[in-house]
Amino acid sequence: MHDPRIPDPLVSAMPLNVGVRYPETFDSFVHEERVIGKEKWKIDLGRSNRLLFDKLFGSMFSDVTVIDGEVDPAAHGFDALIEPGIDAFEFSVPEQSQTDAFAVWIRYRIKIFDDRGTQIANWPISAYGKSQTSTFGGDEALKRAAVLAMRDAAALIILQMDKATGISKLRQRAEGATGDDLNAGPPAALQTTAQEDTSDESG
Repeated sequence: MHDPRIPDPLVSAMPLNVGVRYPETFDSFVHEERVIGKEKWKIDLGRSNRLLFDKLFGSMFSDVTVIDGEVDPAAHGFDALIEPGIDAFEFSVPEQSQTDAFAVWIRYRIKIFDDRGTQIANWPISAYGKSQTSTFGGDEALKRAAVLAMRDAAALIILQMDKATGISKLRQRAEGATGDDLNAGPPAALQTTAQEDTSDESG
């Protein structure tokens, strides 16, 4: 699949030492589905997901370390630990929608833990991408729609993550500051949309 380019961040990197832990299912996410009466479709998001989120978090925070599930985050002294995941993946093909477009919906979920390992945010993100068959054929159009959905999610994370999760306040709390909003419940799901950008066909 394409290397999904991410939008340029509109804000400076947050001065946080962040750990990122990817679940195994995130790194190896593959969706297969047989459309009734048609062929079987398969799309592998694993490598592209990892590339996207590595670039994304690397641009958003001043210090980022990727750890595996066997590592104790407390040993690193992180201000925050981020664990992204995929809740759901859906797509439609032209035969289903009666249009000439492939569409993809991805629901990501970002969990954030503080320096004590307490979960402080559980943020669902709904993203959408669409690609025309007139621009790309079959498999490529579906892959392109998935890339656009991933870029859509990246744009939303860049713009809304701190507001939705309060992650920037974690260093203050670790240094003794308090904030009632750190104890707020999970934010509501947010959604944006990504339409095909025909000026950037390289993905």
